[in-house]
Amino acid sequence: MSEPVLTTLTRTQGANEALKNGSVSPAGFSLLFTEIPVLVHGFRRMVRNLEFDVSEMALTTYLTAREHGVAFTALPIFLVRGFHHGAIRYNTRSSIREPKDLEGRRVGVNRSYTVTTGVWARGILAAQYGVDLDRVTWVLSGDEHVETYVPPANVVPAPPGTHLRDMLIRGELDAVIGVDVDHPDVAPLISEPDDAAAEALRDHAFYPINHLVVVKDEVLQQHPDAVPALIDAFTEAKQQYVTRLRDGEIISDADRMYARVLEVTGTDPLPYGLEANRAMLEQLIDFALAQRILTKPVDIDEVFTG
Repeated sequence: MSEPVLTTLTRTQGANEALKNGSVSPAGFSLLFTEIPVLVHGFRRMVRNLEFDVSEMALTTYLTAREHGVAFTALPIFLVRGFHHGAIRYNTRSSIREPKDLEGRRVGVNRSYTVTTGVWARGILAAQYGVDLDRVTWVLSGDEHVETYVPPANVVPAPPGTHLRDMLIRGELDAVIGVDVDHPDVAPLISEPDDAAAEALRDHAFYPINHLVVVKDEVLQQHPDAVPALIDAFTEAKQQYVTRLRDGEIISDADRMYARVLEVTGTDPLPYGLEANRAMLEQLIDFALAQRILTKPVDIDEVFTG
């Protein structure tokens, strides 16, 4: 009997490279990878149409989709992490001098209000710098993956045909989150963001999760043995990556970031499993509740399997 084939969406990166090149595979299953040039477009297709059996997924998108009844469940496989102190950039010609000055201003957010980088960045502004997020107007460049989600009243779309980068440079926005802007009048709002992120990691174990892996509930019902098989395979692929990092094989910006985490903590920079990640999952959920993305608390054990 041939192995069940699971259609799978995940961007090639260090932690899954061994899966993508076929040197690691889940026992009893074959993975048929779909390549989509812009990964977030795949997230949308998964959330709206359940197009894949297995999919990489942004954490906040997953939690929002679950609250809105999308029939998939996450595995405790956290493919992508990152630090978001540097994601907030401002126009230096404005009167803004510190994060608190964003109150009463207009801040652009790349894509949607629920984009995970935006949730983490706003959470950092509120928790670490005392910004009242309700006093900021958040200006979006796109719509939500979860069509039934409605953002708060202080969230508005950018005018049609405009770009957040240009609006920031012209002074129509005071700051942006998650937008790359190379311009002499634009700088990180949080000074020395890499040092601030390293301090948050070292002193508070603050290490944001961005992406995880979800599986269609239909697949879980038909193939319950897919759960341990997928977890084992993703874990083996990740362990090979961590070994390469320890050996000094640094190629990409992501490699450099994970190598720095390894240097600061001395431990696996991509821990999988619920217990190792529970505190950061709870932190993201708290931020999402405070930002009115989620409407009710989430029991982490109910939204993960394996």
